[in-house]
Amino acid sequence: MPRSFLNRAARRVPAPPRGAARALVASLLLGAAPVASPRFDHWIDGTAEEPATQVQRIDPDTFVIRQSVRTNFEAPFLYLLFGRDRALLIDTGAGGLRVRPTVERLIASWRRAHANRPVRLIVAHSHGHGDHHAGDAEFAGRPDTRLVGLAPAAVATFFGIHDWPEQVGRYDLGGRVLRIIPTPGHEPAHIMVYDPRTRLLFSGDMLYPGRLYVPHDQTAVFRASADRLARFARRHPVRALLGAHIEMTRAPGQDYAMRAPAHPDEHGLALPPSAIDDLDRAVTTAPSVEIDRHADFIVYPVAPRAP
Repeated sequence: MPRSFLNRAARRVPAPPRGAARALVASLLLGAAPVASPRFDHWIDGTAEEPATQVQRIDPDTFVIRQSVRTNFEAPFLYLLFGRDRALLIDTGAGGLRVRPTVERLIASWRRAHANRPVRLIVAHSHGHGDHHAGDAEFAGRPDTRLVGLAPAAVATFFGIHDWPEQVGRYDLGGRVLRIIPTPGHEPAHIMVYDPRTRLLFSGDMLYPGRLYVPHDQTAVFRASADRLARFARRHPVRALLGAHIEMTRAPGQDYAMRAPAHPDEHGLALPPSAIDDLDRAVTTAPSVEIDRHADFIVYPVAPRAP
């Protein structure tokens, strides 16, 4: 990029912006063009007859799987990321269906496009709540497959995180090195997965268009994770966040009823990087016992789960 353009760009930025926006400006000044948020076709939403799963492709190595709300009201999103040697499946669904056949079809298709190259499957989880690991048993005993445990120690050990939750882990799929960000609070083993190749942040249940459940006794832990996430985003350009559910309509701040059987006029899946700073400010300033509505998410305090 010509130096004159860099100088002009620098003059147009009067002061360093806050949070995630700072990483975007840094990438512009370094010559990296901004990348638009992923665009998806209409997701299955329970308003008509629909298959048990829907797959949409972000790029040839990155896939999103949505579970139908007709099979389980949680209607979670799963993510399958391919590298040269390994594929990472993030979550296995909420039950009420068999998810492995969909995953197997994607793996077989990817292998056909890569000279039938063998690929090891890693099955991990955004966190340990049941609607994210109900399909684990389908992968038990699958050849060349590793199931990552659900406890914080098991997650930390697998991803090489020696100082949980302060250290960011790294995991190489083969030419595709992911960053594993510990974000406990919603659940003790919660993680986010950042992919530098696509600049996407797979954000699980901590940040998505819906109710962000925070147990009363985990408020401080959740706040620390939100701050940790904001610090990470200042150093890494984030294109968009892709979470594990959609629980909101397109009307700002409006969610569906609990266990809604259909999601008409559903909010988009992707959240902008600015949501990171919005969440960080929200949990820093809002009371920890009141429901706090924002345009794209709701901070939702709840009673602690029974042991």
